[in-house]
Amino acid sequence: MQSVKRWLVGGITATLMTAAGSTSAADTIKIGEINHYKRMAAFAEPYKKGIELALEEVNDAGGVLGKPLEFIFRDDQGKPGEAIKIAEELMTREGTVMLTGTILSNIGLAISSLAAEKGYVYLAAEPLADSIVWESGNKYTFRLRASTYMQAAMLAEAASKTDAKTYATIAPNYAYGKDAVAAFKKALTALKPDVTFVTEQWPALFKIDAGAEVQAIEKAKPDAIYNVTFGGDLAKFVREGTTRGLFEGRNVYGLLTGEPEYLDPLKDEAPEGWTVTGYPWYDFEEGPNKTFVDNYQAKYNERPGIGSLVGYMTVQSIAAGITKASATDAESLIAGFRGLDVDTPVGKIHFRPQDHQATMGAFVGTTAIKDGAGIIVDWSYKDGADYLPSDEEVAKMRPAE
Repeated sequence: MQSVKRWLVGGITATLMTAAGSTSAADTIKIGEINHYKRMAAFAEPYKKGIELALEEVNDAGGVLGKPLEFIFRDDQGKPGEAIKIAEELMTREGTVMLTGTILSNIGLAISSLAAEKGYVYLAAEPLADSIVWESGNKYTFRLRASTYMQAAMLAEAASKTDAKTYATIAPNYAYGKDAVAAFKKALTALKPDVTFVTEQWPALFKIDAGAEVQAIEKAKPDAIYNVTFGGDLAKFVREGTTRGLFEGRNVYGLLTGEPEYLDPLKDEAPEGWTVTGYPWYDFEEGPNKTFVDNYQAKYNERPGIGSLVGYMTVQSIAAGITKASATDAESLIAGFRGLDVDTPVGKIHFRPQDHQATMGAFVGTTAIKDGAGIIVDWSYKDGADYLPSDEEVAKMRPAE
């Protein structure tokens, strides 16, 4: 097998190419990748490793359109203004044919807006805000990962099967959090019209006052809690809530809570009995999911996270989209991604032409502790296609092109 070489330029830009000779830049297809590698390292680094694994496989198989696929990685420091500056440089000075990446939804929305302005294709790999493909959707932006609407609907489906009538919500006060709460409320009330929401808590992202939030929720006396916090905010909320008995006797639903990037740091303090979306990498016994996990562990000697899977599928999607397009100009790429089918570790996914949202689903299960670490059990994979709005609903939400 040919090896994949990695160059670090100025400590910021990383380039991946095949090792067959001294390949020049003109002989590669460049993709600009923007992310928050320092600010959200726990998620972004596994994501980058997933990209590197997939790039090695793609390029060892001959590349795309007969050329190696090359990613140029840039760190935006978690700042929308910096992300826009970097995106413009990647488009005008680095010779990239399209952009991808971002985790935070506010940055994904900023890049999507720039892509529409400049006529440049952007695959939003990770940002989950629904507006990226609906209210703020445009012909140049596609999204890979299951959105907040999709994952919230999965949790609402589970919640509707319980006796809980009153709910509290807690979510970060920005686009992703707002969308996640709105989607859960819409989905749950459609399934169970008699539920009510007795309090909504909106802590600033990564600045949660967990004690105050827990106290406010407890005061409202809800039957159940819908949690959208993640990262350090999740850890603080779980610890404070556990200490004060907030979760005892209540159903709790956690968006992203079961993902290894956020569950692992809690160790034996992980909550038990929550219904969550996550990634049970440790439970796959066969098939493409198992193959991906084995290959990732063999290469990096560590467990994959959901970020690893998203990164891997990002490369798979881009390689398939360019191959279908048979060219790298924007209009050809748009045609390539619209209606694109991609074989991935979670099965075949489809990029819907009506809203550019992929049908990647999510794993839903129950949190538990095993060997001093949080895991999810009794899980199942939910096909994203089953949790998306109809064409008629999309037409009402999405601007005409």
